[in-house]
Amino acid sequence: MAEEREPRSQQSGGQRDGGDRGGSGGGQRRRRFGGGNRYFPRRKICYFCMDGIGVVDYKDIGRLRRYVSDRGKIEPRRQTGTCAKHQRMLSRAVKRARHVALIPFSQ
Repeated sequence: MAEEREPRSQQSGGQRDGGDRGGSGGGQRRRRFGGGNRYFPRRKICYFCMDGIGVVDYKDIGRLRRYVSDRGKIEPRRQTGTCAKHQRMLSRAVKRARHVALIPFSQ
């Protein structure tokens, strides 16, 4: 009744010795420390500071749309590069524009 099974190492199918699965088999080794090319992202700049805009106006819809995603969410600082001071003003302006129905709450 009970079938005898081959030991795992001799079964056909899932090979454990690497086989033809790809990857970094062979003689290639990954370096753990140092070396390699490092990626330094370009520093994002605050366009409000660059343009000399002191106060973010909720009626300036063209500028606000740039900082709102297609789903209606306010984009985070790390994505837009806005400084903390202007990000606070921007979020307040977007919320005000939503209340006055200049910008939709969601799309």
